[in-house]
Amino acid sequence: MNEVIAALWHEQTPHAWGAVLAFAAVLYRFMAGGRAIVRHSLLLAAFFLLLDVVAAVLSARQQPAVAGGLHQAAVLGLGVVLIRLSGLTLFRVLLPVLRLPTPRIVEDIAVIGGYLLWGMVRLSLAGVELSSLVATSAVITAVIAFAMQDTLGNILGGLALQLDDSLEIGDWVRLDDVCGRVVEIQWRYTALLTRNGERVVVPNAQLMKTRSTVLGDKALGTGGWRRWVGFNIDYEVSPSQVIAAAEHAITDAEITHVAREPAPSCVAMDFAPGSVRYALRYWLTDPRDDDATDSAVRTHLLAALQRHGWRIALPDQAVHLVQESEAHRQAVRQRELARRLKALADIDLFASLDERERQTIAERLVHAPFARGDVMTRQGAEAHWLYIIASGQADVVWEAPTGERRVLTRLSPGSTFGEMGLMTGAPRSANVVATSDVECYRLDKSSFEDILHQRHAIADSMSHILAQRLQQNEALKNALANAPGESERARHGAAILQRIRDFFGLR
Repeated sequence: MNEVIAALWHEQTPHAWGAVLAFAAVLYRFMAGGRAIVRHSLLLAAFFLLLDVVAAVLSARQQPAVAGGLHQAAVLGLGVVLIRLSGLTLFRVLLPVLRLPTPRIVEDIAVIGGYLLWGMVRLSLAGVELSSLVATSAVITAVIAFAMQDTLGNILGGLALQLDDSLEIGDWVRLDDVCGRVVEIQWRYTALLTRNGERVVVPNAQLMKTRSTVLGDKALGTGGWRRWVGFNIDYEVSPSQVIAAAEHAITDAEITHVAREPAPSCVAMDFAPGSVRYALRYWLTDPRDDDATDSAVRTHLLAALQRHGWRIALPDQAVHLVQESEAHRQAVRQRELARRLKALADIDLFASLDERERQTIAERLVHAPFARGDVMTRQGAEAHWLYIIASGQADVVWEAPTGERRVLTRLSPGSTFGEMGLMTGAPRSANVVATSDVECYRLDKSSFEDILHQRHAIADSMSHILAQRLQQNEALKNALANAPGESERARHGAAILQRIRDFFGLR
């Protein structure tokens, strides 16, 4: 037994095992998710310890050749375990604490280099002439390198990608006809996950040889990935008006994944046959939703253009031959007029109007569509017109001086907003945001002015209705439990009537 212990115990044994246990304790305590690696390393070390015990037993039984071979294998294996644990401690504990993170491939190269160096040291101690071994292996290495040049190119490419940080896990990359997010960078390949759920494996050598585009590189300080939406408008419309309308349509709308900064911008790109070519540019914050966000932007843009009465220009070569009779056109006008009269019928603001006056207003209404998320009117803005909702829904949102936003009420078909702006010129008292696609009719001050001048009594009846609505809005804003009395409502009505008379110049 003493002979076995003597053969097993060496001067360096406590130092080697002490280092193994120390590194294992540090990794087990501080390396996140590394306990499995530590356990496997300790099991491997235990195996080599058992191998060394077997070598000691064989040495005690006078079998020195076999015992020596097993002992050298045990020492070599224990050194490999020690190099692995020390590499993990350095690259996954110490360097992150010092805020010096390194790519995983650098750790692998360092550990493999340690393995090779340790193997050469053991061979040298075993009496192997390294110079002759290196000379012999040089030819073999050259043959292997020539046969594996593609594989070596991929390995060196993966090393270069991680060392220069040109690609990182999570980056969105476009490579030829493939666009996806980098989910893995290995020695041989880089894996991309596309929007269609496809995992595309790209050899690292190909990434090094061809041009790849990183979308929305955060290191450049951009707001994401800039997208372009093109459209054409007839020459009759001023480009400055089109640019302003397009920019406001996207800036004012609440569209998911459209960055506020940098703000959307519109430019006139070219003079095409029969129209001006425009491009609306916005910054996309999440490349996964490029098509869906482009669709939402086009929806809001088209609704804004239609509100201004502009149509998307068609190519000149498109020829439309439509033959319509006067009877057909008249029938279409009557259907639209009937729809407008129906929208006006249940609005208490126009209850004092006779049939002829309501028909006059119906003929002067302007079609004004909005897309979901559009800010239909903004608090504090001055706009002398009123909106009638024919279909869809919208929320009335009040912004408090503290910046808090509160939904006052929800507007449904048949509702109106903007009455105070139409009748008195007062600025908008709240935001109105479309919660769905909304079809509206807009009534301008100029379209209503003639009727008021012909019959001044209409202003008096409308002032009472506006006073009641003003009272309701103030009650909602102030969250008062008790409504104001009749005397205060009368005071509001008199003040509003005077503002209507001043605004329209009634005497």
